[in-house]
Amino acid sequence: MLNPRGTDTFAWLPPDRQKQRPCFRTHAFTHTGLAMLVMASVVFAPRAFGWGENADRLVVNNAVGTLPQEMRPFFETNRQFLVLHVTDPAEAAARNPLEMDNQFIRLDHYGQYPFAGLPRVYKDAARKFSKRSLDANGLLPWEVGLYSAKLTDDFHSGNFAAAKLDAALLAHYVSNAHDPFNTTVNDDGHLSGQPGVNDRFGKKLVNRYALFFYLHPNPAVFVTDPTDRAFEICLTAHSLLESVLLADRRSREGLQDYNDEYYDRFYSQTGAVLVRQISDAATDVGSYWLTAWDNAGRPPLPAQ
Repeated sequence: MLNPRGTDTFAWLPPDRQKQRPCFRTHAFTHTGLAMLVMASVVFAPRAFGWGENADRLVVNNAVGTLPQEMRPFFETNRQFLVLHVTDPAEAAARNPLEMDNQFIRLDHYGQYPFAGLPRVYKDAARKFSKRSLDANGLLPWEVGLYSAKLTDDFHSGNFAAAKLDAALLAHYVSNAHDPFNTTVNDDGHLSGQPGVNDRFGKKLVNRYALFFYLHPNPAVFVTDPTDRAFEICLTAHSLLESVLLADRRSREGLQDYNDEYYDRFYSQTGAVLVRQISDAATDVGSYWLTAWDNAGRPPLPAQ
């Protein structure tokens, strides 16, 4: 793992895996205290970016089932811990502007899809655009890479208390990467005259219709390059943005406000996208957990 001063603390990785290490930036999230909301809660702390807490918890809860049997008992035992702590970065972002930068990336700030002008290696991107510009336009894929490496280090060193928390934090960032509104300068719909569309899509639809979701994540698989994979996740989410915006406009036609009829229309048009993104997020969270464990040498995991 490369720390901000350049010291290599990941030298134990096999040579073919060392090239997969993410490039760390100079500030990182500070672990926060226990999140007090439970899975069924619909009372949220303010957030500018990301799914609502219920979506985050759906993702992490379903991610446990994607894991191979050698890993699953540790994650099953700590499922409640993971569900509670997956929202810690969102709570920290409400207090700390530096953490807010980690919640999103404004890909369309960097040109046209697929944004080939944005280097995926952080040092190269900072050299091209400046660290200040990268911070202002979001660091989400690099944060995924950072926490993937942290979790690998936890498993390798046998620090399973840290592994539990870092697994939850990693899950948050991976989940965030699947939200289309975390990938754009039009993050809350203000540029298209649709203020609050991110909240309506990522939070209110989940709160209203989660009981009807059929989530079917795939088994976890090894991620060859965690940071590069995070960029690909963000690109896929970004490609869904215009269809969600169009559905929001159509759902509001002829209505005076965002009432039950609006939400029924909006869900009928975007529910499949929402469910697929949450299912895929669960698959990817499990895959990042599996990758960290595999890169750490597949150490035996404790029962708790």
